[in-house]
Amino acid sequence: MTNLPILDIAIIIAYLIAMVLVGVYFSGRNTSADEFTRAAGRIPGWAVGISIYATFLSSNTFLGVPGKAFGGNWNAFVFSLSMPLAAWFATKYFVPFYRSTGEVSAYTNLEKRFGPWARTYVVVCFLSTQLARIGSVFFGISLTLQALTGYSMVTIMVVTGICIIVYTVMGGIEAVIWTEVVQGLLKTLGAVIIIYLVVNQVMGGFDGILTIGAAANKFSLGTIEFDFVRSSFWVVLLYGFFINLNNFGMDQNYIQRYHAATSTREANKSVWLCVWIYVPVSLLFFSIGACLYAYYMQNPELLRTIKLQAASEQLGLAINKPEVAQLATMMKPSDYADKVMPHFMVHMIPTGLLGLIVSAILSAAMSTISSGMNASATVFTEDIYKRYVNTRSTEKNNLKILYIATVIVGLIGMLCGIAMIGVKSLLDVWWTLSGIFAGGMLGLFLLGLMSKNTTNKDALTASLIGVLIILWMSFSYLIPDQYNYLRYPLHANMIIVVGTLSIFLTGNLTQKLRRNLTI
Repeated sequence: MTNLPILDIAIIIAYLIAMVLVGVYFSGRNTSADEFTRAAGRIPGWAVGISIYATFLSSNTFLGVPGKAFGGNWNAFVFSLSMPLAAWFATKYFVPFYRSTGEVSAYTNLEKRFGPWARTYVVVCFLSTQLARIGSVFFGISLTLQALTGYSMVTIMVVTGICIIVYTVMGGIEAVIWTEVVQGLLKTLGAVIIIYLVVNQVMGGFDGILTIGAAANKFSLGTIEFDFVRSSFWVVLLYGFFINLNNFGMDQNYIQRYHAATSTREANKSVWLCVWIYVPVSLLFFSIGACLYAYYMQNPELLRTIKLQAASEQLGLAINKPEVAQLATMMKPSDYADKVMPHFMVHMIPTGLLGLIVSAILSAAMSTISSGMNASATVFTEDIYKRYVNTRSTEKNNLKILYIATVIVGLIGMLCGIAMIGVKSLLDVWWTLSGIFAGGMLGLFLLGLMSKNTTNKDALTASLIGVLIILWMSFSYLIPDQYNYLRYPLHANMIIVVGTLSIFLTGNLTQKLRRNLTI
């Protein structure tokens, strides 16, 4: 970190060492798989709630959301507004269901309901989703630290990845939860500091920000017309509801925390605590994007530097080349939005505070990655290893497999992050990938939970049809132009909505047809 002052380096190193020491502290308690995966159910609800909030508030939020607001408007904030409805559904149906089953894996019950194929399908979808999420978070953190340190993004991913793997493997879910409590507080403090510093740099303060932002339509939540082709208010609301329903109801990251809580009531409280913290804090990050937009509009010479840097990276040429300058003049704010926050941090945040902000961004990445690693290792052990490889595995061997799986997931996640280098919008990549993988999971689970008369054959038929629809929606853009009428016509964020409903409705339809034919 040669570009950073010694004080900032010391703060960052101290933070990383502290996180590893947390893992060391809790390592002595991991004497069984139950301790590693759910801390024997002894975590208070408030800690679980902050932990879930910290998982939501990843580096994708810390960097992607201000970038999204800078390059566009507050349309994506509608995602956060959908959370209370999803939380109500989750606390009424999902949390009591999981607590009553006693199964640490969210997907074991699907085999009891529909057979081994259902469990395996959802496990594959979950692991694919987690690797995409972990990869996007690795990419986000390396993007910022590259601007601060000058080191390559690959080097940054490897170094941070090793630290995360060490404390996650050593401490298990208890270390993950308690480090996330600290990380949740740190990243919130970091956001408050950033917005304070930006507002102080804008001429006219809040009034200037509101004037510039309103003139550029930065505070719009999107059109309220029932338009499902563009990213309208309704598209993001529906997408947010189904994704958050998937998070609270099907994502092992959260299900595991329900089991770690001391009771069902505490688990429910943790969900609502997460929502009531996350919604206003996410608004804070959108506000940072609007504030940064006002600041750089008032400082066009700094904005030109950012555009030149983005153009240089896109073309792979030196920043002083004429081709770079030509491309920079044609760039829209959305083309360089993810580089705005790192630039402000490098040039405008004072020594000492910069180390704290970098630690906050590191914590945003670490909480999401460590949570995903622990959850993925649990799913692999419970739903793959113990189910298909070693059905008589001992407790000692289960713990060993959990350790190995955690390391492997972390390493593969790093490789996914490296593969994402060069993408244009971090938040768009994550939203697209999560929508593709989550649609089938949620549709099948809702079918099993809410349609009591649906049989194995009904569910299998619905899933096959649903997967075909999801694949068509995701990849029909590859169809040649002369057959463009065969392309999926709606916005990409509608994939999870249509995919979930296609499985759920098809399953109900086939079981009704089957019953009518047998009568």
